[in-house]
Amino acid sequence: MNTCAASTDTAIEAPINISALKGAPKSSSAAKVAGHEASPRWPQATIEALFERPLLDLLFQAQQVHRQHFDPNEVQLSTLLSIKTGGCAEDCGYCPQSAHFDTGIEASKLMPLDAVLQAARDAKAQGASRFCMGAAWRSPKMRDLQRVTEMVQGVRALGLETCMTLGMLDAEQAQQLKSAGLDYYNHNLDSAPDFYGQIISTRSYQDRLDTLEHVRQAGINVCSGGIVGMGETRAQRAGLIAQLANLDPYPESVPINNLVPMPGTPLADAEPIDPFEFVRTIAVARITMPSAWVRLSAGREQMDDALQALCFAAGANSIFYGDRLLTTANPQAARDRALFERLGLRAQGQTAAPPSA
Repeated sequence: MNTCAASTDTAIEAPINISALKGAPKSSSAAKVAGHEASPRWPQATIEALFERPLLDLLFQAQQVHRQHFDPNEVQLSTLLSIKTGGCAEDCGYCPQSAHFDTGIEASKLMPLDAVLQAARDAKAQGASRFCMGAAWRSPKMRDLQRVTEMVQGVRALGLETCMTLGMLDAEQAQQLKSAGLDYYNHNLDSAPDFYGQIISTRSYQDRLDTLEHVRQAGINVCSGGIVGMGETRAQRAGLIAQLANLDPYPESVPINNLVPMPGTPLADAEPIDPFEFVRTIAVARITMPSAWVRLSAGREQMDDALQALCFAAGANSIFYGDRLLTTANPQAARDRALFERLGLRAQGQTAAPPSA
């Protein structure tokens, strides 16, 4: 029996039956996720009920799911580089790179290939296995796409997985990136549909879903998540997870960002989300998307070690690793290595350390 289709009490009180879940019906396109699917695998009411569970019960359930799909002590390390910063035409209320806001960030040109490849070498030397490149564009132009495909090819030649986030893509652009060997494309949904309009007006929710569909059809792995702490309700956080979990298939990589309020943006004075609510969001993402890499993304700099440890217990198994994300600080690699040692975690692909005497 599909536990998601069972009554709320049954689906929430009993551990998730992963074998049954794998056989659950799937929607046939991203468009259906936008509100036209009659029987989604994860009804929002079921996801809201997960959020309402006692925290320790929720963590236990998430850890059970996590252990069925991953080594619980292994974490995937990604490094993110801004290859073109500032001057974006979009008006995302959280983003200091938007040309609509005065945040002190000046628009830059696309980085030269040699500089990108050197940053990738440095990331690999620090232990990263995936190199992510982000450009502040509404959508890449043809002349820009030729240059970023060279970056993809160069980074892959170094033995790293590649990820790009370049804004909206059409089908032809997605296919060009696939032909270059791109492994992942990041395009976040950001929020639930009923909250989205309060944050962004220059790009529709369907635009985002269409880009994800183009990426999927091109055969590129999908990286898509969202941002919490923007003033949304718990139900709207559940709505974001529902959108992601009901994609067909759900994303291979799911970054969960904790808003870093940036001076000059409309969300500069946003109230921080309760830390346990953030942990709940991680746990619900893990339960509803059991085989995805769930990544701690923006906001880790503001988290203490105990909160990060709770997130790993909730099923997070990927982090952005390095000194910076696109425009915000990130815990330094040495601090992350020290935390991993204290928790007995290791980077993806590393051999487990022998037990101490």
